[in-house]
Amino acid sequence: MNTREGIINKLKLQPHPEGGYFKETYRSEGIIQASSLPSEYNGSRNCSTSIYFLLTSDNFSAFHRIKQDETWHFYDGSPMLLHIINENGEHSKIVIGRNLSAGQVPQYVVPGGQWFAAEVINENDFSFVGCTVAPGFSFEDFELKSEAQLTALFPNQKEVISKLTHH
Repeated sequence: MNTREGIINKLKLQPHPEGGYFKETYRSEGIIQASSLPSEYNGSRNCSTSIYFLLTSDNFSAFHRIKQDETWHFYDGSPMLLHIINENGEHSKIVIGRNLSAGQVPQYVVPGGQWFAAEVINENDFSFVGCTVAPGFSFEDFELKSEAQLTALFPNQKEVISKLTHH
């Protein structure tokens, strides 16, 4: 049986700035030149990147966004609740897990530019997932705002923003 400590130690996961633990597992050798990317990208990017990501029930992945689409893949542990706020301020929830008959999905794509956060559903548990980003992830494309900044953008989502941002 996998445990959160076992996964963290075996895979050498490190703390992630948005919460949880991660390790980059893939960065393509192929490069997309800046001239072939939309104007909001500053410089070239790898074609694709992937990470392991482990989140515990005593923490959350704070609301953040990246420019790229991000595919979440479920591996082990508790189902994970993914919160998304789109550009119109609409909040949606997706449960990533393996119980298909309960409406969970084993994989989900968050479109680039949307704000998203995640939390573990079961108490005293963990969620172990993978995330694939294309074009490849760069911290230049990562944006994390404070509760006040996000609430100013989306005042109708104050409750979920307050719950899933670091104060």
